Amino acid sequence: MAPKKRYWLIKSEPDVFSFDDLWKAKKRTTLWDGVRNYQARNFLRDEMQVGDGILYYHSNCDPPGVAGIAEVASASYVDPTQFDPGDAHFDPKSKPENPRWFVVDVRAVERLPQFVSLDALRGRASLAGMRTLQRGNRLSVTPVTAAEWRAVRSLGGL
Repeated sequence: MAPKKRYWLIKSEPDVFSFDDLWKAKKRTTLWDGVRNYQARNFLRDEMQVGDGILYYHSNCDPPGVAGIAEVASASYVDPTQFDPGDAHFDPKSKPENPRWFVVDVRAVERLPQFVSLDALRGRASLAGMRTLQRGNRLSVTPVTAAEWRAVRSLGGL
């Protein structure tokens, strides 16, 4: 039996790698690197599956919010940037024989007809339990329920 499709929200600063950057990437796909939080890493490594839906969220900008729809395009694999001393995501404590960090490939699927701001997310009562909206949550990867997925897509005009 195929695994049940899951949904995720991933955060990126648009001046680092925006949804438009993903849309312009070769095959609209890139590896999702640089995750350096163990809980977010575990979601990438252990739970994300090919075909899972992704809400692509722009953070640390004005306004923050969901900019597009993507999908998980590969199973998890070792993040190569952790071994590169010239990369901003280099981790000197991580070793090839015992890597700490993992990535998945992410593919852009749909542009939202309208950007869904953080205020719009907070204004929808059905999204009150959304993990990324909880006080103190700063994870760059969080699970999203199927109902939250549908609500955000609707807010975005899909």
